[in-house]
Parts: sequence; C-alpha cells; structure tokens
Amino acid sequence: MKVEHYNALMARHKMSRRKLLKGAASVGAMAAASGAIPMAVLADAHSNLRAELLSIPGVGQGSPTDADWQKVGELTLGPTKERVQEGEFDGIELTFMGLNNQNLHNFLFRGFLKPWEAYTGAKINWIDLAQADYNPRLQQAIATGTVDFDIIEMGAPFEGDTAGKGLLDEMPEWVKEQIEADDLVDYLKEPVGTWDGKTYRITIDGDCHTFAYRTDYFGDGGIGGAEVPRTWQQINQVTKDLVGKEDPLTGLPAHGYLDPLKGWGGFGMYFILNRAAAYAKHPDDPAWLFDPDTMKPRVNNPGFVQAIQDVLDLIEADAYPTDQINADPGTTAFQQFLAGTGSMLMWWGDVGSSARTSDTSVVGDVVGFGINPASERRYNAAAGAWEEEMNEAPQMAYIGWGVYVTNRVSGDEKKRKAAWSAAAHLGGKDLSLWTSAYPSGFQPYRNSHFQFQEWEAAGYDRAYVEDYLGSNADSYNHPNAAIEPRIPGIFQYYSVAEDELAKGFAGQYGSAQETADAIAAAWEEITDQIGRDSQIALYKASLGL
Repeated sequence: MKVEHYNALMARHKMSRRKLLKGAASVGAMAAASGAIPMAVLADAHSNLRAELLSIPGVGQGSPTDADWQKVGELTLGPTKERVQEGEFDGIELTFMGLNNQNLHNFLFRGFLKPWEAYTGAKINWIDLAQADYNPRLQQAIATGTVDFDIIEMGAPFEGDTAGKGLLDEMPEWVKEQIEADDLVDYLKEPVGTWDGKTYRITIDGDCHTFAYRTDYFGDGGIGGAEVPRTWQQINQVTKDLVGKEDPLTGLPAHGYLDPLKGWGGFGMYFILNRAAAYAKHPDDPAWLFDPDTMKPRVNNPGFVQAIQDVLDLIEADAYPTDQINADPGTTAFQQFLAGTGSMLMWWGDVGSSARTSDTSVVGDVVGFGINPASERRYNAAAGAWEEEMNEAPQMAYIGWGVYVTNRVSGDEKKRKAAWSAAAHLGGKDLSLWTSAYPSGFQPYRNSHFQFQEWEAAGYDRAYVEDYLGSNADSYNHPNAAIEPRIPGIFQYYSVAEDELAKGFAGQYGSAQETADAIAAAWEEITDQIGRDSQIALYKASLGL
C-alpha cells in the first residue's frame, strides 16, 4: 500500500461543522457554570464510544448475537435523537426489503433498528430475500409496478433500474449531514448513489473483491510452494499441483483455488470476472464489459475466453472439492474456505472480519490478503491482440450495498422523515465501524475505518489488520480498478451469463469460446430489448466518457 494512502487513511476524522458548533455551544454553557472544558474531552468521549462498540462482543469471543446488534443500535442512537423527538413516528409502519444471507444483512438491521423503533414509535415490517432471489424479486416489482417496500437494501448497479425510472425518493440534506458522507472512500462518492444530479443512496458497504489465502499452505515447507501465487497463471498451476495432498490444518484433502461453479442470482458472475478483469481490463481503456461506442459485448474476446478456460482446466484436472458444480459463492466462502476447505479464494472483503470473529471460522490464524491477482499478459481490445505485459485490475464488484428510500413515501412528509431516519441510522458513521469489524455482510468503506489502532484495541493484531485493510484500500485506490457500469438491466446480463456458464462448466458447450459466444449473443438481445442507443449513452456516462 502506498505511503500517501496510509497517511490519508490514518488521518483522524473531523467533526462536521454543525457538530463542532453544537459542541462548542455546549462547552460554552458548561464553562459558564463550572469553568472551561477542553475540546479534547469531547473527542475522548467519542473515542470511548467507538471503543465500546468494538468491544461488543470482542474479537475472539464468538459470533455476535441479536442482543449485541441491539446494543450497537442503542449506543449509536445519538444522531437520531438530535433530529427526531421521542415517539415522533408513533403509528407509522414501514416495509424494508433486503437480504437474509448467512443470517446477516436483515438480521442485523432488525437488531440495529429495534432501539430506533422503541425511541421513535415507528414499526418496520421485513421482506427477507436469499441472494439468488433478490434480482428476480426486484425486477418483478419494477416491471409490474408493484413496488411494495418503502426502504430497500440495494447495490449501486441497480440504480439504473430504480433511480433511472423515477422509483426512488431524493435524499434530504439533513440525512447527508447525519451520515457524514464526506467520510466515504473516494470511489463511493458521486456519481455513485446519484442519478441526474440527485442523491438517493446511503452507503453501508464498500464492495471490492480481494484475494484471501491460507498462510499455512505457502512459505518454507508449505505444500503449495514457497511463494504465495500472485498471478492467475500461478494460481491454476498451484491448484493442479495440490491434487492428492493433505490440508495442513484439517488433515482432509488439500485444495487450491475455490471457483464457485453454481449461479447465484447474477452475483456469481463477479467471480469469473475476477479472472477476466486481470486478462481483459486494459489500463488505457476504462471499458471492459462492452464496447462503449456500440455496446457490443467483449465477454467473448480472448481475455474473457481465457478466464472461462482456466475454470474448465481445473474441472478437467479434478482439482476442486467434491460436487463443486453445486457450490455457489456463499458456499465457497462460508462452508468451504472459512471452514478449512481450500487455500485460495476471491470474495468480498468481509471474509477478513469473519475469519476472526465468526464461530464458523477455523482459519483466522492462517489467513493473508491481497488484491485481485494479476495476469502475466493482457488483452488489448482496441488493438485486438495480446500484450506480454503484467496486468492488475481489482474488481469493484457491486460497488457496495446501500440503503435507499422509495417514492412510496414521497407524498407523506412524516412517513418520509421516518424512512430516511431509519436508513440514516443504518448508515451512521460509528455503527459502520462495528459492521466493518464484525460479521455483517459488509466491508470497510469509510476513511475512518482505516484507523489501525481502533482495530488493535478491539483484539485484532496489527499485522493482520494492516494486511486485511490494506487489501481493501489498495483495491479502492488502484489506477486500473475494474468498475462495473450502473446501467439498466446489468443483472439481466449477469444472470443470463451465469446460465450459459453453468452449461459450459457442465460440458454442454464444446469449448470456452462457444460458451463465451453464447453469453455474448444473449447480451446483444438484452441490449436490443432495453434500447441500444440509450444503453450506449448510459454506459459512456458511467465510464466518464
């Protein structure tokens, strides 16, 4: 990680102007009665709050429970109480749609919001969705005009499908102030979360894929070799070489890289894209999924074909765990890697916190992190040729979860304030520190999350947290980061690609190229259905062209 990035990320966060003035007024009133009180006292009180949050339940003390989530929610109610009177939302009911993956997401939100409900008087009803069901459920509501939720947990790629169709409520100014949005890492600031100059999103997650590997597989005497693989070519070779060896931790069969071979409602596409980004995201070209002038898919160019071929080669070598064809990304992370099966994984950054704070993890002491592995060569789509140059391209997969409010509340100011207040509570700066450090489904995404001493005080050792946080920060700040477009239908593209990849991995196509061509043909149909000219315009805009 570059020194200048560490310096920037380690800088202490500043109080907002409003809070500074409010604090000064409070201090002034107290000073009049009992003498001057240094501003450091207020800063110390806030530091103590953050330390108290990170002690719930404490690293190494097992997985957090609903009681812990409620305690975190209670401790972080301060910003809500500044703007909402007790019982102000009595009689108001709100419907919240989000995920229930791995008993995270909505389960935590319930706990965080119970103290908010008790204080404000509002009631929240829940729509819980599995990851594979999320896109179909959302698209059905949009297509049929039956949006039945007031608040939604949603990723930035869906902003084209929602904000672009006028289905969201614009964020009030007081919400921006409450959540201290300036603290977000740069890549999550505008235009992310905005559409036509209006802001709609409260960011609650960062989302990039990072590389996790078992340190007990590598080094002197390691069964995987002396060096941690740093390219996809090396990863495939090591994965083949590990066939027939014994895992040093569990004594079970050793395995290398864990590719998910089963679809996941479109979200599984990100995992083949990790390989493809290294091969096909050229540093001189912001586009990599489509040609920006024609929307012709690049998913069947030689770089993408190589990514698919890599997976087919490992299937042919019988290098994966048994029945990997039925393993989706949730399986590879939580049922395989964290449980001691396999030695290398690409996943969202929260694997790093889960490794140390989840009851299901057995690998917390033997995990290291890095950015998306490189490729020893890269494909130049503009030139139509391979270049023998090393290429890194971290993938900003999904651009993070956010909380959005729908236009169902736009005509009722009291209900609208209630919805935004609930959303702002979930997106609070201090609450977010807890979600980045404990199992939540989210990863670090604010500059203030990168204060190493806070993590150390919670029980993380310094080397581990520098490695884990560094892999996230290096990905966010990488000059050749592969950022996906916020265009309508992006998950239609991803879902049909998953379907075709599944056929290819099952041997229903004759080659990687044939599989890729089937994906490209399906993508062309989707573009024509949505409208090629409008997609070109939106794709270019998303790339800053």
